Amino acid sequence: MKPDSPFPHSPIIHDLTLPITPSLIVWPGDPPVRIVREADVNAGDEYSLSRLEMSAHTGTHVDAPAHFVPGGGGVETLPLSGLLGPALVVELLDVAEVRADGLASLAIPPGTERLLLKTRNSARWAAGETQFYEDFVAITADGAQWLVDHGIRLVGVDYLSVAPYEATTETHVILLQAGVIPVEGLNLHGISPGEYQFICLPLLLPGCDGAPCRAVLVEIGD
Repeated sequence: MKPDSPFPHSPIIHDLTLPITPSLIVWPGDPPVRIVREADVNAGDEYSLSRLEMSAHTGTHVDAPAHFVPGGGGVETLPLSGLLGPALVVELLDVAEVRADGLASLAIPPGTERLLLKTRNSARWAAGETQFYEDFVAITADGAQWLVDHGIRLVGVDYLSVAPYEATTETHVILLQAGVIPVEGLNLHGISPGEYQFICLPLLLPGCDGAPCRAVLVEIGD
């Protein structure tokens, strides 16, 4: 008989995904989330059917190269091997931006491929805020280059952009041109620093510049 779980023992699963609701914060200028009930069994219809309207970069999502790189590939070109596997969660709670020197100070073990950055941003998700704020903690261009130079394949951040609000392009281009996958909009509140198994599965939207995803950490017991 096959086991119910691919993981040994009884894993603890942490859901890092932001719920997609009409009140979810979106990037300024992006379309708000709309969920329209086209049919409803509770209203006497034979079945229920909902229509979703939102950006491909809504809530917890991945960026594809096409988002910032001319001729870059869509979501379907992102390797699943990069989206699944061991990940390291690190805390940077007292910084205004994630720079190369701050990353270097963390003593990230060589060979780390997936890095999730927990900052003060996550406290805002925990507080249930519904207004976008511009001074979120993000990765500077030199921080992005540090990640590329140290073999990071995937970087996760806890607000809606991996790059600062006033300088969105350079960080994205450095990462995406190097094949680093940005996962944006993670909620890392309550997650302790350490090693986990990371699972991130974006919707398969061929040619699209990004896609919402379900992202979880699996904490495997001894």
